Amino acid sequence: MLSSSIRKYLTSKIVWLYVLSGGLVLGTALLGLLESSVTIPIPTILHIVSENALNIGWLNDIPKNEEMIIWNIRLPRVLLALCVGSSLALAGAAFQGLLRNPLADPYTIGVSSGAALGAVFVLFFQVTIIGLGSFTLPIFAIISGFISLLIVFGLVRLSNKGLAIETIILAGIIVSAFIGSIVSLIISLADQDSMMEIIYWLYGSVAMRGWSHVQLILPFMLIGIFILLIHYRELNALALGEDAADHIGVNVKRGKIFILIGASLLTGASVAVSGSIGFVGLVIPHLVRLVTGPNHRHVLPLSMLVGGAFLILADLISRTIIAPSELPIGVITGLIGAPIFAVLLVRERINRKG
Repeated sequence: MLSSSIRKYLTSKIVWLYVLSGGLVLGTALLGLLESSVTIPIPTILHIVSENALNIGWLNDIPKNEEMIIWNIRLPRVLLALCVGSSLALAGAAFQGLLRNPLADPYTIGVSSGAALGAVFVLFFQVTIIGLGSFTLPIFAIISGFISLLIVFGLVRLSNKGLAIETIILAGIIVSAFIGSIVSLIISLADQDSMMEIIYWLYGSVAMRGWSHVQLILPFMLIGIFILLIHYRELNALALGEDAADHIGVNVKRGKIFILIGASLLTGASVAVSGSIGFVGLVIPHLVRLVTGPNHRHVLPLSMLVGGAFLILADLISRTIIAPSELPIGVITGLIGAPIFAVLLVRERINRKG
């Protein structure tokens, strides 16, 4: 017989949310491996993955082209979509918790624009720092994103209005517009091939990325996840206001710095490998918070899982809806995310009036 405490835990709502979110990730990942222009049976997919990852296989005569499609094309693409979606959703949840407003995310406060500028700079000038190699791109994107964030907060402080969310959003729009002008200038100076590469990259995509891109984002993603997950208490305390957080013993200044660093790491690395993909960090944490409540102990990891599953699904739609051509994944996330967020905003405003 199970004890009452164990039985209560197993039947609690939050446990089932984790189970459903994990199942959603596994289901969308399998669907992403299964569906495309060439449909490969599930047993074959499982055999190819297990044989290449664990050196365990049980089927014979697997066609080489099917193995190449799954291991070299689809699997890294699905994993990259999972990493980028998880990173953007987690960063969005952290920014929303830090600023206490669902409108905050890496795009609305200018971090993504800054990261995009750093990445475009590397792509246009073919910058490679000796000793860093391919990691030059994400490092430039992370540093550039963090600098743009500092500029936004600098403008907010100069306005003498504290950290009001409306002021932060306005400053983010101003910085993003200025950075967008610089990116447009770089594009106009590029030759035809470089121009098309940068423009397509800015639309956002995980297509034509291999294991090298997964390796690029993974270390920054793991560090960012670790930083944010261990600071969930600070985010919960900040929800009460900075003064209240100080009174209960939370080091607000230190916590904010670590949260900003962790979210900037996730955003910069994501932009570096996939370009600009909007609405993931805006919509997903808001949806999760509606179900779980405001406790960041659960909001952060569940946003990560749901965000990863959402981007895998968005990528699947982008490469199948007009097959054999593909849409940029940023188009799909915008078409799905904008209406959802509009409904959420209207619903929240109605609830406040009620």
